[in-house]
Amino acid sequence: MPKYLGKLLEGFEAEKWRREVKSDQRLIQLPKSLIEPLSVRELEVLHLIAQGLSNREISERLFLALSTVKGHNRIIFDKLQVSRRTEAVALARKLGQL
Repeated sequence: MPKYLGKLLEGFEAEKWRREVKSDQRLIQLPKSLIEPLSVRELEVLHLIAQGLSNREISERLFLALSTVKGHNRIIFDKLQVSRRTEAVALARKLGQL
């Protein structure tokens, strides 16, 4: 039961954070040098990557399939024009996204 409650609380926290991100438009806007801005969900995934979570941990935290998280990673990397997590996090910090 405590494990279930912990997962439930994580879900509520993720939803609260998602709503805060949606209301904070400056987090959603990326510089014009990027072809396409990151979506709210991609920003969520990127923040969790920056925290050091694995793809599996991200999928559990956001209640997504592992393949969906990997798809988000690929899209994030494509939009930021990077090939690794560390590069994505470094560039996102440089752009003021993290």
